[in-house]
Amino acid sequence: MATIALASNASLPTSAIVPVILSGGSGSRLWPISRRSFPKQFWPLLSDRTLLQETALRGAGVGLGAPMIVCNAEHRFIISEQLREAGIKNAQVILEPIARNSAPAIAAAALLTAESNPDAVMWIMAADAAISDEEALRASLSAAVQAAIEGYIVTFGIHPTKPETGYGYIERGAEIHSIENVYHVSKFIEKPDAERAAVLVKDERFSWNSGMFVARASVILQEIQEFAPDVYTAVANSVKNRETDLDFIRLAAADFAKAPDISIDYAVAEHTKLAAVVPSAFQWSDIGSWDALWELSPKDADGNAVYGDVFLDSTKNCYVRSNGVVATVCGVEDLIVVVTEDAVMVSHRERAQDVKKMVAQLTAADRPEAINHNRMYRPWGFYESLIHGDRFQVKRIHVEPGHKLSLQKHFHRAEHWVVVAGTALVTRDCNEIIVQENESIYLPLGAVHRLENPGKIVLTLIEVQSGSYLGEDDILRLDDIYSRV
Repeated sequence: MATIALASNASLPTSAIVPVILSGGSGSRLWPISRRSFPKQFWPLLSDRTLLQETALRGAGVGLGAPMIVCNAEHRFIISEQLREAGIKNAQVILEPIARNSAPAIAAAALLTAESNPDAVMWIMAADAAISDEEALRASLSAAVQAAIEGYIVTFGIHPTKPETGYGYIERGAEIHSIENVYHVSKFIEKPDAERAAVLVKDERFSWNSGMFVARASVILQEIQEFAPDVYTAVANSVKNRETDLDFIRLAAADFAKAPDISIDYAVAEHTKLAAVVPSAFQWSDIGSWDALWELSPKDADGNAVYGDVFLDSTKNCYVRSNGVVATVCGVEDLIVVVTEDAVMVSHRERAQDVKKMVAQLTAADRPEAINHNRMYRPWGFYESLIHGDRFQVKRIHVEPGHKLSLQKHFHRAEHWVVVAGTALVTRDCNEIIVQENESIYLPLGAVHRLENPGKIVLTLIEVQSGSYLGEDDILRLDDIYSRV
């Protein structure tokens, strides 16, 4: 396994470097693929691996151990399954009961890390960035780790390739003479307008702010306690009162909710005197827009990036993705077209950042498509709506072998299940019933019921709901192996 080579006057075992992955974002600028129920880090946007998997494997690629992941509690089983698929073992998954931005998330990771080793170096990164050139990354990380050992909070400054308005910038100051290619941070700059970005990109002192940080756990906590004491107190209490939920660490909700909603940049980086930057040569993108994804994707001779069931004619420099029905695009240039089973998004590439505004409009109109996918993932598998009427709904339910839904009842709907693949073990009130392919079972309103897959293959069934109210909140869980309420 690869290791991080430090300068001769510094040594640190790679086991004392902890990759910390922040997976709390919703990625609304990549709607309709990325939504709050299943955001961009869980999608394979650039390879056959998801962005989360690529990020977790990045640490392993430079010789580090299992990562620590801070995430939304609703995503815990998605993360667990994706880590398993990627072969990542022994990861610590920390559950945020409520979104509170990066400063509280990093504070929680630092407090948990410091319990076993206060001097451990944390490599903090987002779950949804794309990085290439592992050799250059390892060189930058080596310099950053050495600076972190000496007490600095280090970020990576990415050489700007264009006047990007979607990133913050870093102005580097004097070089730290004890460490090659590490500089004091002169100042952090907010996302600039186009005019100022055009000036910054021409000045070699300025680089894009990657949002990654490398620092000792004790140093991060020291600076959070000094510059954001409300964050430190609330998160420290939530860590102290945490609970273990299956294989997850669940932060205490009442305590964590008292933490201010603030990023680590505002809380610490812009105030600390310990900020340092490593100018870095590796390619990096936060994949913050469809235009950024077009730039990173392979293209045909006409500059088009195409994914899924897509047909083009006389089309140039477009990004076209279909995760649903066939998509045809003809006679246009510089467009983004994204098709899913329940939504279509079309935008000029230059307006890619404005997709977030459309999501805001959908949210204001209380459209479920703003936050939820038609396919909703659960720890036991997934379900998706096929037909929706005023008093009925038809769903497809997919249950993995050995898994089962909660024991539950409904107050407003009855259900009819038809098994189309696999074998179901159905609890209905006091009875357990085996239902096989091409067989069905009726669950009257108010019946206590549970669905289980006892077999070795996936269980697929069609569910027909009927009643006066068909919302997902009409579920009273009486027992659940996944500790949901």
